[in-house]
Amino acid sequence: MTDQHFSAHARTRTGRSHQGVGHVDEHHDERFTVVGNHLAQHSELSLTAIGLAVHIHSLRSGTLVGIKALAAKFPEGETRIASALRELETHGYLARIKERLPSGRIVTRTISYNKPRTHTAPQLRKPHGDPAQTPPPPLTPAVPTPPRPPQPHDLPAHRTARDVLAGLRTHDPRLHLSEQDVRRLAPAVATWLERGVTPDDVRRTLSAGMPQDGVRHPAGFLAHRLTALLPPPLPAARPEPPRPAPLQNCDDCDRAFRAVTPGRCRGCSTTHQARAAAA
Repeated sequence: MTDQHFSAHARTRTGRSHQGVGHVDEHHDERFTVVGNHLAQHSELSLTAIGLAVHIHSLRSGTLVGIKALAAKFPEGETRIASALRELETHGYLARIKERLPSGRIVTRTISYNKPRTHTAPQLRKPHGDPAQTPPPPLTPAVPTPPRPPQPHDLPAHRTARDVLAGLRTHDPRLHLSEQDVRRLAPAVATWLERGVTPDDVRRTLSAGMPQDGVRHPAGFLAHRLTALLPPPLPAARPEPPRPAPLQNCDDCDRAFRAVTPGRCRGCSTTHQARAAAA
């Protein structure tokens, strides 16, 4: 019987998986760029933004890194490059500052950070040169800030509504509401108050006739009652009819007649005018 000979030696099991990436690391003596893992493994940046940041880190100072210049080097196109630059700017790896030259021209200067910085809005830098030749900025009059209009939660009706809802648990412990529920239901209670219902009547209506088996969701129970039992608005007040003129006694015949001021009645006034005209 022929003996079996195996040409391959058995491998030693190390307990590690060989399915992931493997590394062959060689030392760089020249032409290399140091990149932190905070950038290389950033979970919120796209791969385009990470690669673009690494490329910008590797460039010399003064190299143009505008959208058109980068689009001429890489196949991504201006739209994707512009989006990647905005990502880096948002996460603090890039800043684009507008600077005014002595000639008055405004240019954009790009600053690359190897560690993320707090993002600030680009500022317009002053031109380099003689300060005496730089015209002072025009004075602008101070514009007073208009007062903030009252918010709904600041109105007296809403404050009273919150007090009514917060006090329901003193009438029935089953109507215990959280602060968020009180703020959510306050506008509905304010509508009741605006329709002429007193706070005591609102409290009495909401807490009357509670179910015998209890209330599982007090906020939902009260929201249903506030909608189903909402009273109609009060009718508009009708204007009072004009009151008639007071009664006066005629100076000639002593008959009663209505007029604003004392004097003669209509008949005596007509006779008096006829006599005056005949004379």
